[in-house]
Parts: sequence; structure tokens; C-alpha cells
Amino acid sequence: MSGVLYLVSTPIGNLEDITARALRVLAEVDLIACEDTRHTQKLLNHYGIKTKTISYHEHNERERATELLGRLREGASIAVVSDAGTPGINDPGFRLVELAHENKVRVIPVPGPSALIAALVASGLPTDEFFFAGFLPPRSNARRARLEKLRRIPATLVFYEAPHRIAATLRDALEVLGEREAVVARELTKLYEEFARGRLSELAERFSSAEAARGEMVLIIDRAVIEGEAAEESSVASVAALVASFESEGLDHRTALKQAARNLGLSRDEAYRRLVRERKNEG
Repeated sequence: MSGVLYLVSTPIGNLEDITARALRVLAEVDLIACEDTRHTQKLLNHYGIKTKTISYHEHNERERATELLGRLREGASIAVVSDAGTPGINDPGFRLVELAHENKVRVIPVPGPSALIAALVASGLPTDEFFFAGFLPPRSNARRARLEKLRRIPATLVFYEAPHRIAATLRDALEVLGEREAVVARELTKLYEEFARGRLSELAERFSSAEAARGEMVLIIDRAVIEGEAAEESSVASVAALVASFESEGLDHRTALKQAARNLGLSRDEAYRRLVRERKNEG
């Protein structure tokens, strides 16, 4: 009979955040496939687990998945772990799970920590509906294009982000999504755990320094654009003036409108609609 593939969640920081079941499975399987064997070995050593490990990461996933499938079909039991959290969530795992199902190999999840869930439930933002989008593209143009596609999703948006990109991502999110409440959760379950909450504009300023932008991060953004009646009236009255001002400085109309939207905490579409409405009223 075929073996069993276990997907074992491991701590995202604090080594105490692992279930008794996960420890038992890791001790009983024939092999543990690790994103980084050196990283996982620290966890295994901490709990006195002697199971053999093998590397299974993004650079060897396709070849290694085929090899591991062969062992599963021969009857071996294998646990897949990532460096932190739940394997398969922005970490290797999908290819092997897909092959296992295609070959009638039993797949068993062993639930546990997940950075996105831990950050979301502690953020204070709505949790009834959320959309997890993983990592945004590293380049600004591609990142803004991706955010534009997500802009109309009526759910809390959740992302993973690197500390050296968090300030740029917050600025792009402000420009594309408009001013919204957001939370940057960093160093979850670790000594310097922090939930920084505020408007996108405030967080962009806060994390503009390299000193503030440290540690692994989860970015959570509310679904609603902040638009009070007073703010809207002020924005409508100033869009055309701002665009004209930027154009007088030499910017083309499209760039001037984009800059005006950023200054007012609006999406580009909303700034354009208000500009058209204002000019129509003037006419």
C-alpha cells in the first residue's frame, strides 16, 4: 500500500506554538521534507526528534516532488514542513500534494500556525471576508497593476511583504486603493512582535525609515476607503486645482491627476470621477 503524506504546520517564531500531534507525526514518519533542513533541525533538536530530513524548496520542488512521490508509492510516510507556518501557503508543497492526489496517495493535514491568520485575527480589521494575495510584485509598476486588480474586492486584503519593500508598497497601496485603515503586523510570536495600525498614509510615513522596517511582515488593508462628507467636499473642491498646479510644473495631465489622487488619498479612478464632476458643475 502507498504511504501517507502529512502537511505539518510548524511555529512561525515561538517554538512553543506546535501541537502535540505535530510532534508525534514528525517523530513517527520515515522522512521530513524541509524548506531548509538547517532551520527545521533546530526545531527537531529542541524536541529531541531524530527523524531523517531532506531538502524540498522552490528551487528543487519539481524534481524532488517526483522523487518523494516514488517513496510514498513504495509505502513511506513523509511529512512536509516549511520554515515557518503551514506548508503550501507561499511555501513549497503544492506540487507534491497535487501529485499525491493524482496517484491516490493519502494526504493528511496537521493544522497549526499560519502567519496570515494570526495577523488577521489580531489586526482589529474585519475578518468575515478576506482575500489573501501572498507577496505583491517587487517592482512598482507591476505592484500597482496587481493592486488595481484587487481594488474592488469587497474584502479585507492580506499580503506578505519584505521589510525593505514595505514603505514602497504602502505608498503604492495608498495611491491605487485610496486612503484606508491598515495594519502592519511584524515579528509575530517573537520577542519584538508589533501591530502597527493606522491609515495607509500614516503607516507609509512610519515605515519610511529602515530602522522601523524590520522583521517578517503581514500587511492587512481594510476593504473600505475612508471618505467622510467633509473630506469628500474638500477633495472635490481641490482636485482640479491640484491637477492644474501640477500641470503648471510641467507634468502631463495623466501624471498630474495621479499625483493629485495620491495627495488626497484617493484612487486614480475616484480622483478622475471627481474631476469630471467638478468641471461639469463649473460648466
